[in-house]
Amino acid sequence: MDKFVVRGGNPLVGTIRVSGAKNSALPCMAAAILTEDEVTLENIPQVRDIETERKLLASMGAEVELGYGRAQHRTTISCRNLSDPVAKYEIVKTMRASSLVLGPLIARCGMARVAMPGGCAIGGRPIDLHLKGLEKMGAVITQEHGYLEARASRLRGTELFFDKITVTGTEDLLMASVLAEGETVMENCAREPEVSDLAAMLIGMGAKIEGAGTPTIRVQGVEKLHGTRHRINPDRIEAGTFLIAGAITRGDLIVANCNPGHLGAVLEKLREAGATVEILNADSIRVRSDGPLQAADISTQEYPGFPTDMQAQYMALATQAEGVSRITENIFENRFMHVQELARMGANIAVDGRTATVRGRAQLSSAAVMCSDLRASASLVLAALVAEGESILDRVYHMDRGYERIEEKLRGVGAQIRRMGNVFGNG
Repeated sequence: MDKFVVRGGNPLVGTIRVSGAKNSALPCMAAAILTEDEVTLENIPQVRDIETERKLLASMGAEVELGYGRAQHRTTISCRNLSDPVAKYEIVKTMRASSLVLGPLIARCGMARVAMPGGCAIGGRPIDLHLKGLEKMGAVITQEHGYLEARASRLRGTELFFDKITVTGTEDLLMASVLAEGETVMENCAREPEVSDLAAMLIGMGAKIEGAGTPTIRVQGVEKLHGTRHRINPDRIEAGTFLIAGAITRGDLIVANCNPGHLGAVLEKLREAGATVEILNADSIRVRSDGPLQAADISTQEYPGFPTDMQAQYMALATQAEGVSRITENIFENRFMHVQELARMGANIAVDGRTATVRGRAQLSSAAVMCSDLRASASLVLAALVAEGESILDRVYHMDRGYERIEEKLRGVGAQIRRMGNVFGNG
């Protein structure tokens, strides 16, 4: 099992490039199910979840080429022959996004059988809102032996209201509705850039969608979709992670190939914490931190609020800020598992329900720590970059689910970090 060995103390200086967004790429790969034609996706990150999605689509009968070498970061998908519309447990057990094939499979094949999803242990992500919406569109859904089975001769357009904002629910029902009969109006939709990215791809395939990126999305169903070529958004969470890395190490870092417009809440908090943040152009941000960092509170919210996927990384920054920071997690109920590992490195953090109180400025020291989920892994890397001595991070396969060769990228801007074990994605 791979480990990271990190020696702290080096400021990060230089330029670091952001990969494509895993959370955009996964629904866009699922959307290829909706057409018999070939779909080409560019700026695909080379991360473990993408390989899992490839296996999932291939197990259903799709032809999926993941580009390596000259065609790196590109995938070509043909779902002409979907002989087995089943998302098998042995494939999806490590990935929450598996539920995203539910909507497109019903829309295209009239049936779907999907294992209940797995993924990070950061609290419940029930898909009842997906199911409620599909049933309202005419699907008959049963559950047995850990699988959901849904059937519909053709889905019907309807009015849908999400009781709670859900990104995957919005994406799943958006994909289901593009081939439904008539108009579908979805209210209280997620506004995340990943939803807008998926909608842009679907429009490129011939779908009729208005309002993506707003709370209300309108879809006029069509009979058939065609193939397309689509470039995936840059990963705003990876970009945010690197921006915090620059600030926490008192570095001077340019984060390139990102979209500053997707990072408003993160940039605002970095400035509030005392970092100097400069938007250089349409796809580059410079972050510097010369003086002491200052405590600043955050409260995670749906987009455009502060993202839950940046909470753990910000907590690492808060350990190095002067004063007391209060971090409130409103999205997931079990997303403070990194706290005990940060405490092993010397952080002073107290948790009360959904709020963590961080007392800076802690002198972090090296320790052996355990990665519990994807973003917790990132927070431990950030803490290790400023800790005294050499830290060992175990179970970094969580990191490999969503960050492309993060150790190589960080090493390129001055971090002392190396991987022990078999490197994912080199074969």
